Amino acid sequence: MEWIGLSTTAQIGEIKAKSGFSVVFKHSTRCSISLMAKRNFELDWQAIPENTPLYFLDLINHRDISALIAETFQVHHESPQVLLIKDGECILDNSHGDISVEEIVEAIKA
Repeated sequence: MEWIGLSTTAQIGEIKAKSGFSVVFKHSTRCSISLMAKRNFELDWQAIPENTPLYFLDLINHRDISALIAETFQVHHESPQVLLIKDGECILDNSHGDISVEEIVEAIKA
């Protein structure tokens, strides 16, 4: 699996309009907790259905996109943070130690 980098605000509109599931991972490149959460996520991400887009946001370089994500999907900004989007709506929002590939997979299969 590979990350799709989030670098434009237009991409958030595309995710919002997309049918099906998408995963958004918000990461601070200056935070060791965020790095650990990202590494743990990547260890298990093969369990996520292959056709699920995995978006990656570097918060430090794209604070404007992070703010737009919070506004668009009605979530509180946190870092690290993972969102599961289904048909344009956030159905799962976890941060820090609560980030779990297993929980994402369970929500997709539900």
